[in-house]
This record gives sequence, structure tokens and C-alpha cells, in this order.
Amino acid sequence: MRATLMYGAGDVRVETIADPSIQKPTDAIVRIVRSCVCGSDLHPYHGLPEQEQGMQVGHEFLGVVEQTGADVATVKAGDLVVASFSYQDNTCEFCRVGVQTACAHPEFGFFSAAQAELIRVPLADGTLYKLPTGVDTALLPSLLTLADVYGTGYHAAKMAKVSAGDTVAVVGDGAVGLLAVLSAKQLGAERIILMGRHKVRTDLGIEFGATDVVAERGEDGIAKVVELTRGGAHKVLEAVGHRPAYDQAVGIVRGGGVISRVGVPQYEEAPVGFASLFGRNITLNGGPAPVRAYIDELLPSVLDGTVNPGKVFDRTVSLDEVPAAYQAMDHREVLKALIQF
Repeated sequence: MRATLMYGAGDVRVETIADPSIQKPTDAIVRIVRSCVCGSDLHPYHGLPEQEQGMQVGHEFLGVVEQTGADVATVKAGDLVVASFSYQDNTCEFCRVGVQTACAHPEFGFFSAAQAELIRVPLADGTLYKLPTGVDTALLPSLLTLADVYGTGYHAAKMAKVSAGDTVAVVGDGAVGLLAVLSAKQLGAERIILMGRHKVRTDLGIEFGATDVVAERGEDGIAKVVELTRGGAHKVLEAVGHRPAYDQAVGIVRGGGVISRVGVPQYEEAPVGFASLFGRNITLNGGPAPVRAYIDELLPSVLDGTVNPGKVFDRTVSLDEVPAAYQAMDHREVLKALIQF
């Protein structure tokens, strides 16, 4: 099969490698129909040490089941499925309370081989979600967002306990940030301030429900949000993952408010002491999104066209064009690249 491999920072190639095979009776093999490049894929793209053998990449996909192991009961060959970006049994004590990204199963893990023609899915019964038959292909981009970015944006809003009447600030105008705007709107936020400076993206944010856009960063951005909100936002959704975004979130949250982080943190140390969080009774929340927990809730609005989260994909590429898609996303020429097979 053809697959995307990363050999080091900035070195992405598409090569022919061996097809995956069933290794355990709980596995399935899926032929990928749609995949994509995620903003978090740019982290290794910037800093991965040189590899002798390429490392497969990609964690978002939907496709058609080709083969199942003997113990797989919920999907069969021919089913159209979407997978959460983590694989889990969906039955352990953590999965049962909606924290699938803390699954206790020994095989639990995160996908890293989804920019390819085929993929092996461990724990297929707990990971694959069967989609309705006869789905309009025009919906496939939006259905793909259930694998990660829509569920992650929704997780940011849910962990912040966004509710009717809230003032919410979203830090970051990437795909997750934009879908955090959409999610905050769905949960009833009255005012949504999107912090971003790329007009094409912030225009989409306005379409998704943002009421204000703040392009300033750092202290200027903090001052602008504090002024707009007369003291800070009730809920802040941080969708970037870099330390300056965290510092901005700390600066714009109102006393007694919540910071919800879903941007994969590229730092280990940040202020949480008296002057930053403790003294103002700020709650710090978030984490890797258990998107499997949200699919049942989010799917109906995608199927009936109430929402169109697939609008975050602004370029469609073939598998062979994936290296160029990484470069375009890194240069901020593309928001999120859809891979069509």
C-alpha cells in the first residue's frame, strides 16, 4: 500500500510499504476513504529527529471495513466507519464514564498511521463507529471531523462547562479553535471572542458563531479582551498548545472562570500559582478529547445539515500530494488539508 512517512523535521514522503494485517482477533483492517493533516501533525514536522526508517503519521480517518478479526462483533466487511483518534475498548471503567482517552486496556493507544491507503485498527469494537448506509459523499468531510477536530473543539467547550449566557474566548484560529467556536455556540454561549489574525479563518469563525474577533496578541490582546468583557471571559478555550497561548488564556480569564486546554501542550512548565490561577479561583481543565464519547451526540446535526464542520477543510489533496499539504499548512496557506482516496 501507499503510506505517508516522516523521516525527520520537514521531511515527509509517500512510499509503498507492506499492507497491514490482522494481528489479534479484536483487530480490523480498514481501507481509508478520507483522511487529513492535523495541526498537531506539524509538531513533529517541526521537531522530529532524523529517522533511519520513516515513521508513519496521521490519526484521523474514515473508511470501509475490509477484514475483521474473529472476535469483532460490531462491524463487518463493507461497513462505512469513522474512528476516534485513540483506540480503546469502550468498556473499561474510564470508557464507561466518557473518558476514553484514559482507557485502562493494555492495548490502548493513539493512531499514527492514518495517512495511508489501509490501516490496522486495534480494539475495533470499541474504536470504530458504524455510519449509516447510503451517506451522501458530500457529508464525508464533516463526518471525518468526528474523528478528532470537531470532537476536540466540543471537548474544550464541555470541559469549560459552557452554558447559556456565557462569555467565551477562544484562543487560536486553527481548525480546533474554529470548531470550539461552533461548539460554544451550540452550548448556548452568548458572546464568543475568537482570538486569531488570519482573516479567512476568522471569517469562518464568525460564520460558526463568533461575535468578536481580536487579532492582537500578547499584552495587547489581553488588554483588548479584558476591555471588551469588562474584566475577562467566563470561559477560555485554548486550542493552540504553545506557551504564549496559555499565557494569553491566563491573562483573559475572569476571576472564578475556567481555562480549558485542548491544544497539545508543547511545554511542561507554566504558572499555576497564587498570582496566576490559585488566587483568582481559576479552574484549569481540558486534555486529550475522548471523541468516541461525543459521536452519538454530534452525529445527528452533521447528518441533517444543521452544522457543517467540514468547512474547516479548505484544500483537498491526493495521497501523493500530502508532503506539499504539510508545507502549505506550515506556511499558513491552508487551514486543514483533506486527503481524498
